Amino acid sequence: MNVQGIKAKPSNSWFISGLGFAQICSWGSLYYSFPLLAEAIERELGWPKPALYGALSVGVLLSAVLAYPVGAAIDRGKGRYVMAGASILAGMLLFAWSRIDTLPMFYILVAGIGALQAATLYDPAFAVIARRVGAKNARGGIVALTLWGGFASTVFVPIIQLLIQFQGWRGALVVLAAVNIIICASLYFRAIDPARDVGVSGGPGSAAPSEGQVRRALGNPVFWLLAVAFTAYFASMTAFIFHLYPLLKERLFDEVTIGMIIMVIGPAQVAGRFFIMMLASKSSARRLGSIAVALFPLTMALIWAGPPLFAAMLFAAALYGAVNGVMTIVRGLAIPEMVSPHAYGALNGILAMPTIIAKALAPLLAAWLWSLQSNYTLPMLAIVIGSLVMAVAFWWAALQRPKTER
Repeated sequence: MNVQGIKAKPSNSWFISGLGFAQICSWGSLYYSFPLLAEAIERELGWPKPALYGALSVGVLLSAVLAYPVGAAIDRGKGRYVMAGASILAGMLLFAWSRIDTLPMFYILVAGIGALQAATLYDPAFAVIARRVGAKNARGGIVALTLWGGFASTVFVPIIQLLIQFQGWRGALVVLAAVNIIICASLYFRAIDPARDVGVSGGPGSAAPSEGQVRRALGNPVFWLLAVAFTAYFASMTAFIFHLYPLLKERLFDEVTIGMIIMVIGPAQVAGRFFIMMLASKSSARRLGSIAVALFPLTMALIWAGPPLFAAMLFAAALYGAVNGVMTIVRGLAIPEMVSPHAYGALNGILAMPTIIAKALAPLLAAWLWSLQSNYTLPMLAIVIGSLVMAVAFWWAALQRPKTER
């Protein structure tokens, strides 16, 4: 597959394919597995759902702490050891999880697994691509990688359901541990080769960016506008997706219909990313993001206050999925295109910190707002306002004149 920024050299072809397959396994085993495992554990051990999901929130917050050092390490050419090592450690924690019987140990292990997502999911993978081909040439690889990752839930959710059904949640965790140690770690170690990195200066093995380059980028107002935009986006998106099911129930849809509406989101994400690769491969992050952030608040408003018709909700869910798919790509491209092509991993890590915190806290805030009136008026109002803040901040950033890199 020839995509912009990843030329048809065998090494780069294997690089993206290896990363892509590993990302399917990382997302599937470390991220999408949790709700299914938590439900099975709740049934068997009787631990309350808020306590189970509290461990997940702790892990997400810890991943924010790790985001910058992980990105900086990848900038120094340590991506192979960061991603492969984190996968091995995650596998060990998953295996230990399969043996626990106490809630405190559950918190320690699940929080650790959540923290390691900072070193195994999209952000570090994007930084590895930028290190391999140069941040300015990373677009094609980032788009291709998100296409791979878009299939993670489709592949792993049914596999995990079968594992739990036939082996129980403990047996399922053992298999997921093996996936991380044997498959993910091997693929990351094999695909990521520091000797082939062009880094930031265009030559193999080039040095890591200087602290001065990081400071100059942080002095650019566009960086902070993007931080506001993406933090508002992730807060709105996470609150929305965690509460979509009860929101649709409140709008009097039955469970089967709600399932059909939610099922369209994943394929729509992949479709949005495929559209970018095939038809908008040369569009800038400014242009793509400016369109996506305009559609997002409209989507939220439609689901909240649109006609309670299946067709309307199905369209809104598909539009949400497509916009979310595009925003994942914009998130990966915004730093090198709008701020600086240097220090991609470090800057992406700094940018990730507030967005990860927002992802951890937004669903809890939405639940609290719901409790004030026992309906979704206030939560959805907050989500729409947050999405408008995202749009204004991104448009403001997009209108700034690019600074000349020295």
